[in-house]
Amino acid sequence: MSKHQHLVSSRLPTVFGEFIIEAFESGREELPHLVLSNLPDGYLGEINVRIHSECLTGDVFGSTRCDCGEQLASSMKYMEENHGLIIYLRQEGRGIGLVNKLKAYNLQDEGMDTIRANHALGFHADERKYDAAIDILKQLGIDSINLLTNNPDKLDAFENSGIVIHKRIPLMMEIRPENRHYLLTKKHAMGHML
Repeated sequence: MSKHQHLVSSRLPTVFGEFIIEAFESGREELPHLVLSNLPDGYLGEINVRIHSECLTGDVFGSTRCDCGEQLASSMKYMEENHGLIIYLRQEGRGIGLVNKLKAYNLQDEGMDTIRANHALGFHADERKYDAAIDILKQLGIDSINLLTNNPDKLDAFENSGIVIHKRIPLMMEIRPENRHYLLTKKHAMGHML
């Protein structure tokens, strides 16, 4: 039995078109994992998938310290045009939580990059896991995908998962003065394909 049980589905009209939103258990009742999908009935072939980790500051408040909110909006626009689904995982701040992410922001303002800030707080550079996304895809009966990502860790997570990545679709966002160092750190220190 899956530890990420389906909880509810609902229709969700958005500025990017109409989606179905589904909630799956995450271990925290108030913060379920979410899936936004707009697949036509009887859709065949590889499913376009974006696995997006929650970023309250970027996704909701439009922070330019990162490119997360822009990646989410770009993914929704892509799905509007090409169909697919977005798995929204509740692992804020690369898995360290919102309060620790804000503490890391303060350390970054003192000159640390995101990796050193996480280490200073006692965390790995990236604490995220993607097994919940794989479990949810399996529950949905999806075994072949096109993955919208720049993150090699997401690609690696699918090794031996039983889900085939047909192709990677890059997400390229605008470089801003506020996120330039952040993006360069992701590229050079974490191997992101930017």
